[in-house]
Amino acid sequence: MRRAAGAARRSGGPPVPASRARAVARPARGGVAALAGRAQHLPCRGGEVSPVLRIGTRGSDLALWQSRRVAALVREFSGAESELVIVRTSGDTDRSRALHELPGSGFFTRELQAALAAGTVDLVVHSLKDLPTDEPAGLAVGAVLLRQDPRELMLARPEAVGNGGLGLAPGTVVGTSSLRRAGQALALQPDLAIRPLRGNLPTRVQRVREGAVGAILLASAGVDRLGLDLQGLAATRFEVERFLPAPGQGALAVEVRADDTEVARVVGPLHEPGVAEVTACERAVLKGLGGGCHLPLGAFANRSGERIELLAALADLDEAVTRSSLRRVRVSGADPEAAARAALAALSGSGR
Repeated sequence: MRRAAGAARRSGGPPVPASRARAVARPARGGVAALAGRAQHLPCRGGEVSPVLRIGTRGSDLALWQSRRVAALVREFSGAESELVIVRTSGDTDRSRALHELPGSGFFTRELQAALAAGTVDLVVHSLKDLPTDEPAGLAVGAVLLRQDPRELMLARPEAVGNGGLGLAPGTVVGTSSLRRAGQALALQPDLAIRPLRGNLPTRVQRVREGAVGAILLASAGVDRLGLDLQGLAATRFEVERFLPAPGQGALAVEVRADDTEVARVVGPLHEPGVAEVTACERAVLKGLGGGCHLPLGAFANRSGERIELLAALADLDEAVTRSSLRRVRVSGADPEAAARAALAALSGSGR
């Protein structure tokens, strides 16, 4: 019964107070002695038992909410206390360019993974959609947490609402630095203008309020987790059949060192096999296409009886991001790998 109740709590709930996941250099309540009874649950560093798990996280409001949520769940299931260690990533540092203009991949994960590999932190928390499909040597995903709403959310100024294919007026400026979002938006409504827009969720919402853009596209899960005030904006949640999310969107991933069995044991109870199964299917398509943040791919999988059903869409955009065509496929398979292979074949044309 506890696990069933815990599963319901993993997906969301109100923001976890910061006191439940202590800030760096802040002493644990009651000191080390208060944790001595739980020491068997905690990792070792240099042969000594550490009383606090160090959780690596980005410093954005959403990243901190997610890491605090993981810290609270770790405490609930294992009794382990945690502190957050903020790691600034290249994606946080360079906000002047769209993501597809940045070299390489892993813009929001590289530095976190480096800190984990170096032993600066004991585990890191990612939005699964940001995590590259190629795992660095020595690291492993220790848990995939229950997925919240995977849908895309469009926020628009009232005067931007119209009868176009995306529900916007002709010529509306849509702010996004995601080629996936731009590609699907233009395929649905070709008369839109796409403008690169970076920043954390509250910043992007504020840009709409200020009139810098007429509309933005966001992950529903992030907005829900932060409980953002959307008053005065027209909000539309698109069903996945109409506008496909990023592979893994809405789910969290906890990454650990592959040889750290103690930390793996602590985070293990957070893992949701069903969510891991369908998101692995989505990410297998992404990996098969050799993509990362640059690839305009949307994918969503779910289990239906004995089969995995998968929707995928790959956009073909012009260099100026003004025109787009979309290849959409719907396939199924006996397991995630089979469904992903079928989608890859269909997207490449060999499955037709």
